[in-house]
Amino acid sequence: MEKERFTMLLLEPGEIFFEDYSVQMKILDTSVSEKQEWINGRLKLCSKSLVFVNKDINQPLIKIQLKETIAIDQYQSYNDLAKCSNILSIQCKQYVKMLEKNILAPYKFIHQNATFHFYFNYAKVDDCLPQILQLFRATTLPTAEQNAMITAIVHSRQSRVSFDTSWLEDLYEQVVLETQANKVLPLIINPGRILLTTSRIYFQPYNNLDQHPVLKIQLKDIINIIKRRFLLRQIGLEIKWLRQLENKVEHLFISLKSQNTRDELYTSLLNQSAVSLERVPQDQMTMRWQNGSLSNYDYLLYINSLADRTFHDLTQYPIMPWILQDYTSVKLDLNDPSIYRDLSKPIGALEPNRLERLKERYLEMSEPKFLYGSHYSAPGFVLFYLVRKYPQYMLCLQNGRFDHPDRMFNSVADVWKNVLVNMSDFKELIPEFYDTNNGGDFLVNSYGIDFGYRHDGTKIGDVQLPPWANDPAHFIQVLRNALESDYVSQNLHSWIDLIFGYKQRGVEAEKADNVFFHLCYEGAVDLDTIRDINDKHGLEIQIMEFGQIPKQIFTLPHPKRSVLSTLDKLPTETVLTKSVESGAKIEENPSEKVFELHELLIFQSHKESVSSITITNKEEINEIISVGQDGMLKLYSIKNKKLTRSVSLSSLPLSSCISYYTPSHRNILVAGSWDNSLIFYDIEFGRVIDILQGHEDAISCLALSSTRRIIISGSWDCTAKVWQSYKSGAKIKPAEYLIAQLDHDSKVTCISISGDEILLVSGTEDGEIFLWNMDTYNLQFNVKAHTCKINAMVFDQKGKSIISCSEDKVLNIIDVHTSTQIYRTTIEHEPLTLTWFKTFLLIGDNSGNINVWNGQGGIFITQIHCHDGPINALTVSTENNIVLSGGKDRKIIVWDCKNV
Repeated sequence: MEKERFTMLLLEPGEIFFEDYSVQMKILDTSVSEKQEWINGRLKLCSKSLVFVNKDINQPLIKIQLKETIAIDQYQSYNDLAKCSNILSIQCKQYVKMLEKNILAPYKFIHQNATFHFYFNYAKVDDCLPQILQLFRATTLPTAEQNAMITAIVHSRQSRVSFDTSWLEDLYEQVVLETQANKVLPLIINPGRILLTTSRIYFQPYNNLDQHPVLKIQLKDIINIIKRRFLLRQIGLEIKWLRQLENKVEHLFISLKSQNTRDELYTSLLNQSAVSLERVPQDQMTMRWQNGSLSNYDYLLYINSLADRTFHDLTQYPIMPWILQDYTSVKLDLNDPSIYRDLSKPIGALEPNRLERLKERYLEMSEPKFLYGSHYSAPGFVLFYLVRKYPQYMLCLQNGRFDHPDRMFNSVADVWKNVLVNMSDFKELIPEFYDTNNGGDFLVNSYGIDFGYRHDGTKIGDVQLPPWANDPAHFIQVLRNALESDYVSQNLHSWIDLIFGYKQRGVEAEKADNVFFHLCYEGAVDLDTIRDINDKHGLEIQIMEFGQIPKQIFTLPHPKRSVLSTLDKLPTETVLTKSVESGAKIEENPSEKVFELHELLIFQSHKESVSSITITNKEEINEIISVGQDGMLKLYSIKNKKLTRSVSLSSLPLSSCISYYTPSHRNILVAGSWDNSLIFYDIEFGRVIDILQGHEDAISCLALSSTRRIIISGSWDCTAKVWQSYKSGAKIKPAEYLIAQLDHDSKVTCISISGDEILLVSGTEDGEIFLWNMDTYNLQFNVKAHTCKINAMVFDQKGKSIISCSEDKVLNIIDVHTSTQIYRTTIEHEPLTLTWFKTFLLIGDNSGNINVWNGQGGIFITQIHCHDGPINALTVSTENNIVLSGGKDRKIIVWDCKNV
């Protein structure tokens, strides 16, 4: 029972519990004449206090803080010979009563001198007195030196103890590494030892307070290992594993004695064959969020994790934004933009009058300047929200006291008003406000804690909710729905830029009114270079209590979300499966679909490599046209399963072809030739109707805008040219047909048009991407996306990003709004051609494979071998579930596509 009553949260934050003893205790009180009785219980020896736990659970725990102690000595009892000299005597100026009647309440501080006698039932005072005296001497030092001395004591004890190998599960598992480590929980540090073997990792605490004498984690159950900061140093490691029987994700957060030790353990873990992590690259997670496979909530949890925010450390707790600004209305319409907070501004800049006053103060400051003297996330703010659910944490943080009743989290509307107008309140929210699994339990005073009365006589109870909320669960559900709304999906990237991105610091932060006290930024001060231990301690306290800016994750503008509301996908209980780095999960989604190709027909009539394939009518796929390196045009009948026409168009290779219908319904094929010309061929009448000498070097690629009735040709002469499409009976004259010339710095190798035919993208031999506006033909941007020749490009299906592939085997995705890279992966074989089939991107490579990449999940789902050698051409008819491929092996294959 004692173990259940005593927790390390009854100590100071970070205080260490060493061991406990079976004792009898007597308080010598001179004001009482009767003889005092001995009381049975246990004495807890801690780094800054002694705690007596009465065997009677209705009696309070007594904590004697060593800093309030006058004298500690061994006491000789002459009146009670049975106890002899095995008594510890402690005189103190004050002591603390906790958990009286086993009720969680503010501690009672007894401000009077008292003497305590502890008789040790089994241990000897001689054995424990030297350590108690050593800790007592430490309290006479300044805080920083006291902590350093305690750390030295802890390390000394740790170094004398080895892991007890009798706890090993398997006699055959081999020890890989053993080291000192501290298990970390919010406000709690528990020293122990880590042992890594070939099949498990063990944590053995030095005390007997943990739930398990030894924590055992099978390596095969580990799903993630993350390096973390702890107390501003890179010494933390978070291990996540799946407890198989309960199908529950567990966490172990440990701190090591140095970064080298942490990194050695991290590397050793990854090197074990039994460890297989569910890693999802950052850019892939961003893409899943963009495409709606990951909710806004889970993506924010993921980014928080990347930025070293964890639920195990109150100084770096995950941050969530205030979303709504209406907490007074009776009803709420989530489709009304006016109810939402402006996500492009930090909390401190939302109210113009307050911002103006802050800026006036800012201008009068000496360097380093700051706008906000308070932060948006700090331990006190986290517990401000969670005090009803975790009152013991607040008592631990505030030395046994709750906050003043009027300063507590009493009303959502009042807190929102305060963060808008108060000159020192800029706090954001925490994940619990959007976590529908716990139903808003942190808003309810379920323990019946007596928090006191407000100035108007109101007793503190549950948090007062907005009128539009029926109850806490409904309140949280509405907030979650708001977080997943269209408005937030369209604007969340702006808030990410402020908290985790390029507006977090520097000039962009100044422009965005997002400047905080300089010490809260990562890397603002190198604590390891500060020699004075007291100065160092003072900085640590200031940084940890004030709040810490998250690690910067993005240095360029964060891409927007491509899809809007995911509310239809996210009912009250979202189905989640695979774990990701933050503990956020990924929905089971179309990335798990099966994609199959079944061969229908093979045509082989070109004498050299097939260059390009087109379909004359995608709705009724009757004819296929191909051009090749042999300069030939070939026409095939699917119905008759044979070649129906063969035409020599050029003495040089043909690079590309497109087909379209003229206003008079003539079916025209345009072929690009290495002889610098565009060849116009009338399919119905079977003749070349015109040749346009459009370039000064070989034509490399063609694209068609059917709604604008224009053709774009790319050439090795470093230009792309925009032409009017052929008009019946009119002789093509370059000067009359040319609409625009788009200049590049090297050979144009590929071009593509967005689905809405507003944007045109071109790629070059030196790896540059150029984005053009098709209304004005002005250059939107150009970026160096690859290190060498770009082979192919397509827009995503919403025209929000550009997908490119090149000779460097890289598949790249660039956001069209920000020109930033949002995804990058390397493919086994060089990708040559790209085309969409519904939500799947088909990638033909130089080894004859079609690689199938799921655009929503951002992962490769299969690879299908189709040709003997490079695949140069891919085209599809989604209406008929047909895929056409052409390769260097001179084959054209018609595939029936089955996907589930």
